[in-house]
Amino acid sequence: MMTDQTDKTSQEYGAKQIQVLEGLEAVRKRPGMYIGGTDAKAMHHLVNEVVDNSVDEVLAGQCDRIEITIHADESVTVSDNGRGIPTDLHPTFRNKAGDKVSTLEVVMTNLHAGGKFGSGAYTVSGGLHGVGVKAVNAVSSKLTAEVRRDGKIYRQTYKEGKTTSKVEIVGKVKPGETGTTITFLRDTVIFPEDNSYKFDTLAQRFREMAFITRGVTILFKDERDDHEMSFFFEDGITAFVKYLNRNKEPLHDVISAVKQVDKIGVEVALQYTDATASSEFYFANTINTPDGGTHQTGLRSAITRSLNDFARKANVLKDKDGSLDSRDTLEGLTAIVSIKHPEPQFESQTKVKLMNTDAKTAVEQVVREALASYLEENPRDAKAIIDKCLLSQRAREAAKAASELVRRKSALESGTLPGKLADCSERDPAKCEIFIVEGDSAGGSAKQGRDRHFQAILPLFGKIMNTERARLDKILGSDAIKALISAIGTGIGDQFNLENRRYDRIVLMSDADVDGSHIRTLLLTFFFRYMTTLVEGGHLYIAQPPLYRVETKKGGKEVRYCYSDAERDQIMNALKAKGIDSTNTAQVVVQRFKGLGEMNAEQLWETTMDPTKRTLLKVTVDDGAEADRTFDMLMGNSVPPRRNFITRHAREVRNLDV
Repeated sequence: MMTDQTDKTSQEYGAKQIQVLEGLEAVRKRPGMYIGGTDAKAMHHLVNEVVDNSVDEVLAGQCDRIEITIHADESVTVSDNGRGIPTDLHPTFRNKAGDKVSTLEVVMTNLHAGGKFGSGAYTVSGGLHGVGVKAVNAVSSKLTAEVRRDGKIYRQTYKEGKTTSKVEIVGKVKPGETGTTITFLRDTVIFPEDNSYKFDTLAQRFREMAFITRGVTILFKDERDDHEMSFFFEDGITAFVKYLNRNKEPLHDVISAVKQVDKIGVEVALQYTDATASSEFYFANTINTPDGGTHQTGLRSAITRSLNDFARKANVLKDKDGSLDSRDTLEGLTAIVSIKHPEPQFESQTKVKLMNTDAKTAVEQVVREALASYLEENPRDAKAIIDKCLLSQRAREAAKAASELVRRKSALESGTLPGKLADCSERDPAKCEIFIVEGDSAGGSAKQGRDRHFQAILPLFGKIMNTERARLDKILGSDAIKALISAIGTGIGDQFNLENRRYDRIVLMSDADVDGSHIRTLLLTFFFRYMTTLVEGGHLYIAQPPLYRVETKKGGKEVRYCYSDAERDQIMNALKAKGIDSTNTAQVVVQRFKGLGEMNAEQLWETTMDPTKRTLLKVTVDDGAEADRTFDMLMGNSVPPRRNFITRHAREVRNLDV
């Protein structure tokens, strides 16, 4: 019997195979574990990590001003007027030589060293793992920490997480002036992609933070284009609700409450509007928990019980009406819940869901007291809210009947798929994709040009219903939407099940004109409102068909496709440099594709559908609150906000059909 000696050696496991990473080497070696990756999202996360440290000082009652600056070289400075990181010698920590070192150095260069591990420095904190600013230090080519404390300015510099100077006194400050300033430049070795910080992305995060952290002023400057914004909201999350509802018609004033329940701080604000969708946002120690958790359960339970109790007491809800359930009491609701918990427990390191059971009890108590009091004191508003819920109940029952009809006609029930659907032969959903195509001619080209093994085509005719303005029962009466639901297979509403999807990628493919953009927006609205999980799971894409076909006849025939005006101009300039006259149709022919129907099957395949050549844009939801506000503004009932948006951005339009 023969043995593979080489393989045996490669599997040797002993003391020398155990690698010890010192200081912050672990962060540089596995950045994804600490900052979520090395892409643009992780790059922006660096700024948030440093800002979160300053916010923790706000939560401790020691800070009321945070300043963030993006410099011309893409370095970032975050400064606060908190207590300042301690700089005296740490009482227990020793370096390799056995010497005591400054607490500042310990905090900046050693994982899990900080004031958030039950030391008493922070009663409530969002940075529970004590890794944040150290991880930023590790992935920065250079970082400078300045501390204003004890009448002095202390400074220490670092490179790739290692100190490059001792803690030095570099100046003086006025008595009582304190704070911390961190300036860092991300390491391009760790972040190799050529990305720049996006002002709007960071500004939205800081606005949200100012809403949640009442009384703090956040000043955000961008020296790259001399842009500046300041955020301060004295009314906290009440102002947040008003901000989210400014394009909607409120049914009543914002109902709010702030209360401490067994060491848990609870802040709640809610308001019903004329909208059909709900907008709920949950925070724990200023951390956005998009998957909700126990504080979400507490809010929903309290609202449903309170409204049922009041409706029956006021004799508005009759026995024949049954009881309102959470689906009825959520329609049109905008709600913000922010709790401060001394020992928060999250489902995972990503902190997307809160698990503390006592948070449910605390939130439920606060909401029930506040809502019951408001309903008693404002009977007219109470009637408007109950009427809204009863209308939702009737619409839900009608929608259930319509949904059952759709489901019975779906592939899962009868094997019947929409008549216009050209399905693929592959039956493993993970390998399949469907193109939602505008129009019959484009649908015909797509059907002929596709790979029938894994690509399905569903043509839609005309513009689908605007689902932002319609109730579910009306939506389910649309043949186009019924075809969509049936083809995708997940169902919607209570029957939605991501595991039942028939395709892993759903690709929206529309013309590159105004009508095509409108159709795409209508489809995005439907998916965002009624198949949100599909979008959040990364299953929705937008195809990128070319705008131009450039055929060169002189010097050998060559065909190139351009996906933007800039790309076309670049090709034209390159041809001119070769002595080819781009204005002479005998030498160069430029074709502008205004519609997919103008492309034959072969062209559509090689430019837009071939997985080896195409470009697809993945649809993501980075900020649920901002996405909700944008869809409501663009597709909702209120006209003035939409008019203002068009006026404000009119000069930015690049492709407009006339």
